[in-house]
Amino acid sequence: MRAQVTVIGVAALLLTGCIPAAADPPRELPPAGAAFDYQLGGGYELAGVRVIARDSTDEPGGSYAICYVNGFQTQPGEGEHWLDEHPDLVLRDPAGDPLADPGWPDEYLLDTSTDDKRMRIAALLGTVVTSCATGGFDAVEIDNLDSYSRSGGALTLDDNIDLAARYARVAHGLGLAIAQKNGAGHSARLRDEAGFDFAVAEQCMRYQECADYLDAYDGLVFDIEYEGDFAAFCADPRRPASMILRDRGLATPADPAYVYEAC
Repeated sequence: MRAQVTVIGVAALLLTGCIPAAADPPRELPPAGAAFDYQLGGGYELAGVRVIARDSTDEPGGSYAICYVNGFQTQPGEGEHWLDEHPDLVLRDPAGDPLADPGWPDEYLLDTSTDDKRMRIAALLGTVVTSCATGGFDAVEIDNLDSYSRSGGALTLDDNIDLAARYARVAHGLGLAIAQKNGAGHSARLRDEAGFDFAVAEQCMRYQECADYLDAYDGLVFDIEYEGDFAAFCADPRRPASMILRDRGLATPADPAYVYEAC
């Protein structure tokens, strides 16, 4: 009943984004240095792995479960729904067409440029964060915080930090920890202003970005590398304690493309 009341209270406040810090239930951070896997392509069991990240539509796994939420772009396959139901919340190019992520052309950038739009996006995707809590996850990671860098100047870092802080208030109000995803170089701001608790990084060794995350979160960083000299990365004393090599498609073990290594 207590959990149900918490969820109802958060849902009622999603539109305002005002969840008092004093009302936040306790939240648990992931264990530092724990064995880790990134399973956005589908969940599976992996012996000895304690921390597992899966999509919000999947079941939680491991003894500490991280829920993936695409907080700044549309999910693949959901772009038309956003265009039909919330057309003004999708960022447009100068010709008026939806602006897609060049690396993921089936994902449209969400328009975080005004307070009203950020409030409405937070209300819509805050329900996904709520589903992570009711589904049994321990934390959320909010992807594509760096969408502003692909917006042609239409969005700013400040816009996205403000929206990130709204997501963090929802997560914390539900007892979930929240992870920074992307935005290397701004981790201290994102910790202090948005309220992120730890980081899930991609290829921070390859791009020499790990130190920023490690410094901001006292080493509580879970890194996924997709290419590069993984043995050399593992031998580097400056690496995150929890670091893995995965195939870029995040396949399951039944797929010949599946790759998983841990230091």
